[in-house]
Amino acid sequence: MADAAPATPAYRGAVLAMLLLVYTFNFIDRQILSILAPGIMAELHLTKSQLGLLGGIAFASVYSTLAIPLSWLADRTSRTWVITGSLAVWSGFTGLCGMASGFTQLFLCRLGVGVGEAGGVAPSYAVIADYFPAGSRARALAIYSLGIPLGSAAGVMLGGHIAKSVDWRAAFLVVGGLGLLIAPLFRLVVREAPRERSAAGGTSFAQVFAILARKRSFWLLAFGASASSMLGYGLAFWLPTLMKESFGLDPAQTGNFYGAILLIGGVAGVLAGGFIGDRLGGRDKAAYARLPAIAFVLAVPLFAGGVMSGTVTAAFCFFVVPQALAYIWLAPVIAAVQHLVPAPMRATASASFLLINNLIGLGAGIYILGGLADALAPVFGTESLRYAMLFSLVCYLVAALLMWLAAKPLRDEWVD
Repeated sequence: MADAAPATPAYRGAVLAMLLLVYTFNFIDRQILSILAPGIMAELHLTKSQLGLLGGIAFASVYSTLAIPLSWLADRTSRTWVITGSLAVWSGFTGLCGMASGFTQLFLCRLGVGVGEAGGVAPSYAVIADYFPAGSRARALAIYSLGIPLGSAAGVMLGGHIAKSVDWRAAFLVVGGLGLLIAPLFRLVVREAPRERSAAGGTSFAQVFAILARKRSFWLLAFGASASSMLGYGLAFWLPTLMKESFGLDPAQTGNFYGAILLIGGVAGVLAGGFIGDRLGGRDKAAYARLPAIAFVLAVPLFAGGVMSGTVTAAFCFFVVPQALAYIWLAPVIAAVQHLVPAPMRATASASFLLINNLIGLGAGIYILGGLADALAPVFGTESLRYAMLFSLVCYLVAALLMWLAAKPLRDEWVD
């Protein structure tokens, strides 16, 4: 296929804008549970470990595994239809979360959210790769990845204010309903990009994975991203609870606090990763791995300062910069994974990467951090969550090492 679909710059911008909007709702629906956690725990009488299951394993188990067949389907048929259907499914189950009367019902609804979101991200990566040439692909992926900080910020801000004004159930219903309204608009605007369907249609998942399995850079990037995501998802989920337990903030105040950190630090980090990655990667493909490695090392002492801060103001100042550093990896690493396989295999390759990243990072990170906080409670009392976060910072050092080791093989295994 051509390196990018023949489309005008204006239309490519419209496609990217719609993908960004959908990805923003992906993370609104994913992140909103964290800001609503105190109210849910109080009404449904849940422990931190149970809530960790809802935020992590309940979502990640189906999100990670179903991403493979759905992305393979997207490569063989229509990527835009798979994204549209996925948006409708996850939005519907988000609304149903607001009707749950106990742990089991809420767990099943979160499974449904995971089923829907499984078909959203990897096909979107492939659509971007179809529409944007290699030289600007990391930047396009960076703009798309803004959905993470924007959606996370909107989730905690919107969820916090609705929870304070009404209740946590209303927050789920409002956000789910908005997603259902966007689904038909997305399908109307975004056309399927021209590509070699015959090549994609003749490719099995086993063939794609056989290519990836031989590439050392894929495993190092995937496990490096997983290590960072264990801490990243854990902090994102439990930080609102920390602000309530250690600083006494209500849901609206917590939403404003964390939302501002995500908007300032998260947006800056995602964009920096894309633009710097393309600039450095144009000269040396190893930079797509080395840049995240450096960012993770720099983030550790700053996050430690934020976690152990004694005031809200100090915590905010400490968290903003490492939040940016923690997001730098997204665009360079995602762009690199796109170039480990031929073009018709991109969605399936991305899903393979996301399977490892999310099953370990999202599935384990939230649960382990919540369980560690419960285990430390006899020693640290109400401050146990703070110390659980502090001890977990070792994940970023592991991620930095793996990313650094990926640099040389990535240069050798790159596919143009």
